[in-house]
Amino acid sequence: MSSPLRRLTRCAVLTALALALSVAEGLVPLTILFPLPGLRLGLANLVTTYALCRLSGREALLILVSRCLLGALLGGNLMALAFSLTGGLLALAVMAALVRCPFLSLFGVSIAGAAAHNTGQILAAMAVLGSRAPLVYLPPLLLCSLVTGAVTGAASTLLVHRVPLFGDIKS
Repeated sequence: MSSPLRRLTRCAVLTALALALSVAEGLVPLTILFPLPGLRLGLANLVTTYALCRLSGREALLILVSRCLLGALLGGNLMALAFSLTGGLLALAVMAALVRCPFLSLFGVSIAGAAAHNTGQILAAMAVLGSRAPLVYLPPLLLCSLVTGAVTGAASTLLVHRVPLFGDIKS
């Protein structure tokens, strides 16, 4: 059984890692290759998937919300919080529902999470703009989520199966 301090430390380290991955992927925007607003590879999703598989859903939620809040504060763009949080929460909910399905691999869970994240961002854009116009971006974003979800799904599979839960590593 993990102590509360050990769980808090794990969450803090994973939040820092997710934030670093999010900032790093923002430096190389995919929108140069594919001009779709909000398109990202989703590297921070690696941490969310790892947390879902190795920690609890509650801890994964804490890491996600912390990363989104800190990312918006560090980036100086609180409007981005609406998009990242809506997309992230929807992705987390979908992945949490699917991760325990015996017939679905982590690869499929990650693709579903990427699609849910893009859907959440479009819903946030519709709410912010008060218009259905952002729906035009949903089909190409869902198509891109097949690729981005597959990349993060492959990496997540490696992480979950090969990286032990730190604190459980024997010296």
